[in-house]
Amino acid sequence: MSLVVMKFGGTSVEDQTAIARTASIVAGRVSAGKSPVVVVSAMAKVTDQLLRCGTCAAAGDRTGALALSSRLRSRHRDTAAALVKERASAVELINWIDQKFDQLDEILRGLAAILELTPRISDLIVSYGERLSSRMIAAAFQERGINAAHVDARDVIVTDSHFQKATPIDTAIEKRAEEKIRPLVNEGKVPVLGGFIASNEAGITTTLGRGGSDFTGALIGGAMHAEAIEIWTDVDGIMTSDPRVCPDALRVKVISFEEAAELAYFGAKVLHPATILPAVKKNIPVLVLNSKNPSNEGTRIISLAPHCKSPFKSIAVKKKLSIIDVVASRMLMTHGYLKAIFDIFDKHQCPVDMVSTSEVSVSLTVDSNDKLPAIAADLSKLADVKYEGKKALVCLVGEDIRGQNGMAAQVFTAVRHINVRMISQGASEINMSFMIDEEDADEAVRSLHAAFFQDPDPTIFDVEARKAAVSS
Repeated sequence: MSLVVMKFGGTSVEDQTAIARTASIVAGRVSAGKSPVVVVSAMAKVTDQLLRCGTCAAAGDRTGALALSSRLRSRHRDTAAALVKERASAVELINWIDQKFDQLDEILRGLAAILELTPRISDLIVSYGERLSSRMIAAAFQERGINAAHVDARDVIVTDSHFQKATPIDTAIEKRAEEKIRPLVNEGKVPVLGGFIASNEAGITTTLGRGGSDFTGALIGGAMHAEAIEIWTDVDGIMTSDPRVCPDALRVKVISFEEAAELAYFGAKVLHPATILPAVKKNIPVLVLNSKNPSNEGTRIISLAPHCKSPFKSIAVKKKLSIIDVVASRMLMTHGYLKAIFDIFDKHQCPVDMVSTSEVSVSLTVDSNDKLPAIAADLSKLADVKYEGKKALVCLVGEDIRGQNGMAAQVFTAVRHINVRMISQGASEINMSFMIDEEDADEAVRSLHAAFFQDPDPTIFDVEARKAAVSS
């Protein structure tokens, strides 16, 4: 039987109805002769609420933190009771849920006493979301005739000790996957794990960063040489733009690893940026599918996509950015000057999205965050510095953009009514990006989409869905 990793996001497991639908999808894969390994996120909004629990407790609001925890306990108990009707199994599951929330409440009480939420404690608190959902979903699968087995993902996904955004250790994960997951698959069982959560080599809980459940699925898929990695979400796949901004956005049927990675990094919400990496290493196709519309074929991400007659595959937007201008007319070309600038960003662990240099200045774009004043203070020791927030990066992705004459002219003609602050194309053959004011981002995307997706290539885009929508 061919092994397929199926990752289901928070909206695919948000309540008993969604979980029952997910169970039906997994049962369909089993019936088709597949061997699924299932990775699930926490129920929708649970991670945010757990973070609030920790924040309240660390601020000394013990009562508020415990009240939030109590509401989460009730939600999980109620969902478990609705999913599992066999009395003995339901009692066992609800007692287990109560034990986990008792543990969480003890952590919150301790946190309210010490008044300090460290990254390590934060990871432990938010890990409860996936620990609870995966155990509950495994029980729901069993109730519905799926031979499921719960596996604690922390026993499989091994990372370094960089809490809140840990780096996986591939060799350790491969070894653990063969030890903990492969025997279950060989017995005909369906392993169910929580995404996002992991542990370091000492067994201390870590996490892969927000959105890390996709990454977990890809890591397991890579470690076990899966036939495919399926990312189940609440949209039909990767779209040509955000349908909320462009109602006529098209589903992209097939796209390359490289193009998908660019889109993920530059703001497309469908995939976590790191998801593609394990799949690329093992050349495993990734499918983005809709759990609310499982009959749709979604988007297939492969190493080499077919040639596209249209210049672009998709438009992504990354908002809440800032531009930092560093001006030093006499030092710019000095040996080691650029290194000194980037050393400061490294010191503050602040990634840079785009860089532009001129004879006297360097402009950089970064996520707007509370580190900016400190970064600017350090940069000011080297040069004059100013920064400005509320910016957005618009990224157009498509194959061999540099090889097409006049492409930049077409792009900037389409947005000629919008002030463009920075432009980047030379670094990538498949990515053209520019910075604008955040308030202009939606208008820029609509203008670009109208310019480049009026006559889409039907081999790459779901043109029939647009025709059906127009005719209806």
